[in-house]
Amino acid sequence: MSPESTPSQRLADMRQAAEEQWRELHEPEIPVIYVGNATCGRAAGSQETIASFEESLAEKGLEARLVKVGCLGHCYAEPLVIIHYPGYPPLMYQKVGAGEARVLVNSFLKDGSDPCFEYLFGALEPNDTFPTLMDYPRYLFEKRVIMEHCGLIDPASLDHYLAVGGYQGLAKALEAGSRRVVQEIKDAHLRGRGGAGFPTGIKWEIAANASRHPKVVICNGDEGDPGAYMDRTLMESNPHQVLEGLIIAALAIGASRALLYIRAEYPLAVETIQQAIDAARERGLLGADILGSGFGLEVEVFQGSGAFVCGEETALIQSIQGNRGMPQYRPPYPAVAGLDGLPTVINNVKTLSTVPVIMRRGSNWFKQIGTENTPGTAIFSVVGDVEYPGLVEVPMGVTLEHLITEVCGGIKDGKPFKAVQIGGPSGGCLPASELRTPIDFDSLRQAGAMMGSGGMVVMNDEACMVEVARYFVDFTQNESCGKCTFCRVGTRHLLAILQEITKGEGSEEDLEELQVLSESIIQGSLCSLGKTAPNPVLTTLRFFRDEYLAHVREKRCPALMCRELIAYYIDLEACARGCDACVACCPTEAIFTTSNRKKAIDQEKCVKCGECVYACPPEYDAVRKVSPPEMIPDQGIEPLAETEEEDEK
Repeated sequence: MSPESTPSQRLADMRQAAEEQWRELHEPEIPVIYVGNATCGRAAGSQETIASFEESLAEKGLEARLVKVGCLGHCYAEPLVIIHYPGYPPLMYQKVGAGEARVLVNSFLKDGSDPCFEYLFGALEPNDTFPTLMDYPRYLFEKRVIMEHCGLIDPASLDHYLAVGGYQGLAKALEAGSRRVVQEIKDAHLRGRGGAGFPTGIKWEIAANASRHPKVVICNGDEGDPGAYMDRTLMESNPHQVLEGLIIAALAIGASRALLYIRAEYPLAVETIQQAIDAARERGLLGADILGSGFGLEVEVFQGSGAFVCGEETALIQSIQGNRGMPQYRPPYPAVAGLDGLPTVINNVKTLSTVPVIMRRGSNWFKQIGTENTPGTAIFSVVGDVEYPGLVEVPMGVTLEHLITEVCGGIKDGKPFKAVQIGGPSGGCLPASELRTPIDFDSLRQAGAMMGSGGMVVMNDEACMVEVARYFVDFTQNESCGKCTFCRVGTRHLLAILQEITKGEGSEEDLEELQVLSESIIQGSLCSLGKTAPNPVLTTLRFFRDEYLAHVREKRCPALMCRELIAYYIDLEACARGCDACVACCPTEAIFTTSNRKKAIDQEKCVKCGECVYACPPEYDAVRKVSPPEMIPDQGIEPLAETEEEDEK
């Protein structure tokens, strides 16, 4: 291969046109409008926002470029819009609906003499700097390696990815050769981001040394954790980064075939990835002779049917082969004998998205981030009772407290923190005393939780930890493939016991049975679904045992969450005379008018839906919740006489 035809030179030729497009966006002659259009943005109405921008610009006869980008991670603020007006710094706006889009066009984009400009930029001198997105606390505390370009480039544009350094890692890998690529990933100490944390370089080395050919690489995009959407966001926001990592992995082990396994519930991710594959093939980044190197690879998308257990690699292989997704006994491991008996490497979306960065910047750079045993960053989808839920990327080793309080703004409405459930539905629930636990594979495992794929649910003091454990066991029990008796039957018994406790029908003996049964399920299950399913039970028993005891001894739910153990009543002293807000919302007509023309709740009709709590005007706040139900005070309530009630109606 002559120097003029090296992969790096061919890539440099591609980048020239791409960089010109990039300059047009970042040194614009006309306004540029970026709209977050990933699934989270679309759910918040970004499609309507885009349509409103297009219509308003056309009505006003204004010229502007509209760029549909992915997710920035600020999912609480969608639809997000960034407007870059020529000569001014870009500005970001949150929760921009169709109406706000029209206002922005009318007041901000029509000309530079609008009072809005004076308000925003009038105090700036020519050489002054303007705070950027990266200057705000959320980004100051994050370290974006994998998500560096998410929400800032058009995922449908290969040129955008090339302009920010895309496929440079692939070019270097092609020039270095497979052995040096494997060694670089080993030197980086990259551990799989799918949950298990197995060293990626060692897995690649095993497959590379396997004698059987051909070999296969699979990207695992079967993200099934409730509330987790890191993989989906990466595929929707920067698909070429995932694809580049997949090609490098194939080169490292000598594979000629690659698959992206994406669950069918992610239609936008499937569409975006397929567009990226087609664009890469058209430009010589896929196919028989990638960048003139002689290495060839074909990539296809496989849509999974949505079974949670297919996140386990042997179950995923069974699904691709047309079988029911059920984990298989190991050894042999997939790296030796996987898909159709061929050596197969399976890596998570986040793992593969990290590979191009390592190849471009080097293993030494990567190891400076995070901890010695777990270098790099971790992406979490933080949901629940935090001020700023969404996607965050932090260095490995930061504490849970730092992530929750600094990065995500702490607990919503200033309420007390109670617990964080980390690691997906089979992760552990950790209390405030464990908030100083560092975020890495080993530290979380020692605390009774696990890294998992990156799901995190934050809870305030209104969460009942017994009910939380029941909820997650219900999920894992439903998702059990049924192959192992301990998982299939054991989780059902766990769920039955927890249901009895939440109804106030449990006993202290049940707590011991939960402990023993959980340990047996861990020992007797084949795959990680069964081995980790009892984690919510074990950690809540360990850290929140007093709540279990309140349920079984006092038949009381301290968090006022378990329906069978609570009751609603209306405080007559706080109730407003003549206000019918609660009456209008009650689905069972359980609320009636008392003799003094205030409201009360018929406990026999009440289904404890809680709608009356939200309907009661805040200035009165008259609806109360107690546990156990016997705690309702005697207020001497008498219903309004029938004749008077008819007159009132």
